[in-house]
Amino acid sequence: MQKHFEAFGKRTANHVPLSPLSFLERTAAVFPARTAVIYEDRRHTWAEVFERVRRVASRLARKGIGPGDTVSILAANTPELFELHFAVPLTGAVLNTINTRLEAETVAYILDHSDARLVIADTAFSNVVKDAFELNGKTLPVVDIADPHGPGGDRIGDETYEDLVAGGDPDFAWRGPEDEWHALALNYTSGTSGRPKGVVYHHRGAYLMSMGTPLAWDLPRHPVYLYTVPMFHCNGWGHAWTMTLMAATIVCIRQVTGKTVFDRIAEHGVTHLGGAPIVLSMLVNTPEEDRTRLTAPVRILTAGAPPPASVLAATKALGFEVMQVYGLTETYGHVVQCLWREEWDELSPEEQAELQSWQGVGFPMTESVDVIDRETGVPVPWDGSTQGEIVIRGNTVMKGYYKNPEATEEAFSGGHFRSGDAAVRHPNGYVQIRDRLKDVIISGGENISSVEVEGVLHRHPDVMLAAVVALPDEKWGEVPCAFVELKEGSQETEDGLIAFCKQQMAGFKRPKKIVFTELPKTATGKIQKYVLRQEARAFANQTS
Repeated sequence: MQKHFEAFGKRTANHVPLSPLSFLERTAAVFPARTAVIYEDRRHTWAEVFERVRRVASRLARKGIGPGDTVSILAANTPELFELHFAVPLTGAVLNTINTRLEAETVAYILDHSDARLVIADTAFSNVVKDAFELNGKTLPVVDIADPHGPGGDRIGDETYEDLVAGGDPDFAWRGPEDEWHALALNYTSGTSGRPKGVVYHHRGAYLMSMGTPLAWDLPRHPVYLYTVPMFHCNGWGHAWTMTLMAATIVCIRQVTGKTVFDRIAEHGVTHLGGAPIVLSMLVNTPEEDRTRLTAPVRILTAGAPPPASVLAATKALGFEVMQVYGLTETYGHVVQCLWREEWDELSPEEQAELQSWQGVGFPMTESVDVIDRETGVPVPWDGSTQGEIVIRGNTVMKGYYKNPEATEEAFSGGHFRSGDAAVRHPNGYVQIRDRLKDVIISGGENISSVEVEGVLHRHPDVMLAAVVALPDEKWGEVPCAFVELKEGSQETEDGLIAFCKQQMAGFKRPKKIVFTELPKTATGKIQKYVLRQEARAFANQTS
């Protein structure tokens, strides 16, 4: 009878809270001498990383940092930031990694809203931290990361990160959370509309994300991973924990350029890396003299705005194997993948690239991904044309927004997380994003996908990057306006590019205005469309 099956209680022998912290202890025990981290002239084995993490955690605990406290970090992708992904939560505290490109006002807001008790900051960002303190009218304790390979900056703390290491206890008790639902990290959204929201991650979600990623990516044991994804962004897609699980060698990189990426691949035998589509574009457009020939395929996860098929094809031609993934800060990063299908092997490179640009199906740890009608909540037909909103359920969805119950309830309305992304579902079940819902251009009653228009612009040989937003128009309500970065030396004109579009798409979809400019980007390489929308509105006001 059922009662006999339910008679057992949870015991320490058969129920352990899931946490990615456990990966480090195992890897350090099984592969102590393997190289864990490489950064410029620094090398650390897994045994050394384990000891450094315990030393730092012990010093943080001695400073009074404990369960529920927030520790804020402003740092580049250096070994210190990697170690803090374990050291901070090891004390029971919550890790808050802050976007290093943010201005002092937003940093001040995050420090205040997150209830930060301690700041650990690379000296390159000391001025931003000082200005944030001044704006808040209060100063927090600071630990400096003094990176000799960085641009320098003032010391503003009482001690350095290496002081924590030197004075810490190498035998500090290793303990996980009492409850896997406890907060692990606090990540703030980009804040493109209003103040950024604080997204709370739990230990269970980070553990399952780390378990699901190797299955989805066919990640082998001991990959050599180039950390081009900023670790402040969704905790670097959780790869700090995933690569620890897989006993990888993590190559840290402070400044991402095409030449640096190619150099590190050649120097360290990099096998895997991740990045937004702008990273792919950067690799494709790296001058020939700055490239090194790949002696083996390098696998890339790319996520962000849907990458143009032309960029995917060009990246593949260089020897990179790219998999498109999709996710949000609220889902710990990637939870949907464009899983390759055998029947695609015989297609042309152009057709393959087009399919690769789809977002795809859920990761193994994702409970469900669907596309629903926003009004009725009913799933849209799998016809590749009916648009709806992507919704997600699973253990890698955030706990909620910190100190924002109203936004949390709105995000979870209907029993799933509402992404805000407009998409279709193809007959094979694969999801394809058409737009952010706020980026759909409605012109004369017709919906225009900015992603579709951008894809056409990227086919032009002189276009390096393109972004399309709505331009207010008296007659049509809105029309497409394109902002374009041309390749160096190009003499292409607005009329010429519009003529090119005329050959590729319906008249109502064509950009009515093209602006040649450097596109504003976030630190993760995403194009800041809200800035472009403001510029488009300014253009409209000037001509009205």
